[in-house]
Amino acid sequence: MRYLIVGNQTLAGDALRAAVMERDRASPASFHVVVPATPTRDHLMWSEGEASVVAQRRLDDALGWMRAVDVTATGEVGDASPALAVADALLHGEFDEILVSTLPAGPSRWIRQDLPRRLARRTGLPVTHVVAADARQPEGSTR
Repeated sequence: MRYLIVGNQTLAGDALRAAVMERDRASPASFHVVVPATPTRDHLMWSEGEASVVAQRRLDDALGWMRAVDVTATGEVGDASPALAVADALLHGEFDEILVSTLPAGPSRWIRQDLPRRLARRTGLPVTHVVAADARQPEGSTR
């Protein structure tokens, strides 16, 4: 099985770790993580470079914990739009399922944008929505 994960602030959260480990134990699996280079902070003052640096750090941290538990994983920093980041990843690889990792409903822009349902409709792939249990972490945090 090949899984596509799209996430940002929640990539180090326990909910995503559990979802990854469950799938990895069930059958041979590989994961590709896409981290959209979304604007940081309150989205008022940001640069594309800053967004890419934060996204790359989160990607590196996610790949680090996955490799530490012997999960086969690759990844990339993607477009600022999570939907476009997923579309780009699908151009370069085939996947059996998409895992969308978000903050809880209140702070999550991706939930307000109905991202999990939109991805399922656009891709035709099964989409699992993984919601982080913890609230928004400070911007420099990897949780």
